Amino acid sequence: MKWLELTVSTTDEGADIVCARLSTLGINEVSVVQGREAVERIMNDTVKYWDYADDAALDKQPAVKAYLADVPENEGIEDKVRASMAELKALETEIGVGLGSLSVTSQEVDEEDWANNWKAYFKPISVGDRLIVCPTWESVEEVEGRAVLRIDPGMAFGTGNHHTTRMCLELIEKYMNKDASVIDIGCGSGILSASAILLGAKEAVALDIDPVATKVAAETAELNGIDITEYTVYTGDVLTDLQIREAVTKRKFDVVLANIVANVIIALAPLVPKLMHKDSVFISSGIIGDRLDEVIRALEDNGLNVMEIREGEDWRAIGAMLK
Repeated sequence: MKWLELTVSTTDEGADIVCARLSTLGINEVSVVQGREAVERIMNDTVKYWDYADDAALDKQPAVKAYLADVPENEGIEDKVRASMAELKALETEIGVGLGSLSVTSQEVDEEDWANNWKAYFKPISVGDRLIVCPTWESVEEVEGRAVLRIDPGMAFGTGNHHTTRMCLELIEKYMNKDASVIDIGCGSGILSASAILLGAKEAVALDIDPVATKVAAETAELNGIDITEYTVYTGDVLTDLQIREAVTKRKFDVVLANIVANVIIALAPLVPKLMHKDSVFISSGIIGDRLDEVIRALEDNGLNVMEIREGEDWRAIGAMLK
């Protein structure tokens, strides 16, 4: 089926008002695109784990997208939306909320495009010297000396394209010894922990508070032929769930991974040394450059010594060991 996608440019504050206005026209199939400020607030304030923060999200302008079946009954609805938004714009001062331009653009889309168009942008990529990350719908020639990680992450999880994930993979390759034990806190798609196994780790623990993430991580491991005895998945918050905390802190890991955001890395700083022995490495990423000093201070205050900092545009990754 063909669908009409109408995009109304607005502000983060005006999105709810636009949605309500569309609802008066009988349009309720909508999605909200958050702008840079809203995305940054989420990244700075959330206590959840994120596999990575998407640069594309930071570049988006606030908008409301409405979807209408391209059928005769909906003929003329685009003109009605434009007229309604013009009326709303005239009421902006009275409402007292900045609504943005309220300009309306449209395009025809296929229903399957909603789920599949994004895949066109995810191609096999080489990371470091020993890894190729390849989506399941693409083929790739195997290269001697490089492991191939197959991944089918969906739209919400890390793929290896983003700087934060790529830098973590490069640091894993640099600092991880063969037969290492690895724990990945905030595992998302499982790309880091599964890659560690393919690069020679003997076992990995993947942890995330999101059950969808841990399900995908387990599927990623299975997709890559990783034995279940080598890969353990926990769903929960290691900061607040005592049972999970006890399960993971009763042993030491050679590599501790956290590709999340600055706030969570800071919160994890007192716990991380309990997961390490004197030769372990802590690899953290998802850190916006402006918050690098805060993260370094938290790590050093908890007995960690920063060995290396990597940069990718506005993002930073850290390799650290116990002092």
